[in-house]
Amino acid sequence: FVTSFRLRGLVVVAVGGPLCHASTPRAPRSWAWLGLLPFLGFLFLFLIVPAISVFQEALRDSDGNFGFSSMAEAFQGQNRDAFLFSIRFAATAALVGVLFGTLLAYAAVSLKRPRWLRNLISSFSGVAANMGGIPLAFAFLALLGRQGLLTKILSAFGLDLYGAGFGFNTSAGLIVVYSYFNIPLMVLITLPAIDGLRPSWREANANLGGTSLTYWRRVGIPVLTPSLLGGFLLLFANSFSAYATAAALTDTSRIVSLRLAFFLGGDVIAGEDAVGFSLAAWMIIIMAVAMTLYWFLRRRAERWQG
Repeated sequence: FVTSFRLRGLVVVAVGGPLCHASTPRAPRSWAWLGLLPFLGFLFLFLIVPAISVFQEALRDSDGNFGFSSMAEAFQGQNRDAFLFSIRFAATAALVGVLFGTLLAYAAVSLKRPRWLRNLISSFSGVAANMGGIPLAFAFLALLGRQGLLTKILSAFGLDLYGAGFGFNTSAGLIVVYSYFNIPLMVLITLPAIDGLRPSWREANANLGGTSLTYWRRVGIPVLTPSLLGGFLLLFANSFSAYATAAALTDTSRIVSLRLAFFLGGDVIAGEDAVGFSLAAWMIIIMAVAMTLYWFLRRRAERWQG
């Protein structure tokens, strides 16, 4: 039925009754989730099962019983020094990647001409961010090794890199190598966040008498902060867990991943392999914390990317 009545000069129409009642049609059942089964199976077999196996071996004492002695030993002596060095090194490498990656992403977004330059930067970043291991190590040895092309060119101009202390056994040398994939990865992370900075915000700041410094201090940096922090955590995890590139360039045991390979390589006495599993367990914990914080910060950053 349809009923109308007057309320303070307004005509209000009420519609109701059995004739207007209609059942809401049920949405068809979706089977799209079946496409996730291969991914979930891969995740279970190659991530969950190995992680459980690592913790099972790490949480055993020398007698094979449940205990935390191996986990404690993994943070003592040279093992503790390796963790501290790896954390400092990964944080420094991530900071360099965040700084230069953000500047490159902002330049790519700001440049209007030529238009193909942004596509070129994005395409190269997608390729370089996934390059690592032996091919990357070989490329840098050919470029910056003692007999590398760039090393000889600089030497011809009187600049001796290795005489100045440069080398792939040093933190600075490894950071240069890691920057090859850290900076492009940061570009891919930061581009959507910078695109989320709406021109209307800058115009509103200018209409209110704000300067460019005011805009970045009150609007730009606060909006980008979750993405920048999330990118730092992702680059930290990327640098902390890298193995093949460092193994090809240096044999230092100060890096946790290389020390882990020593313990699990079969050249240790009986019982010490538990320390290797403990190192792996602590690495999993550190990576899990970093990735959890990254996930939280990414959710915060996505609020401005709508």
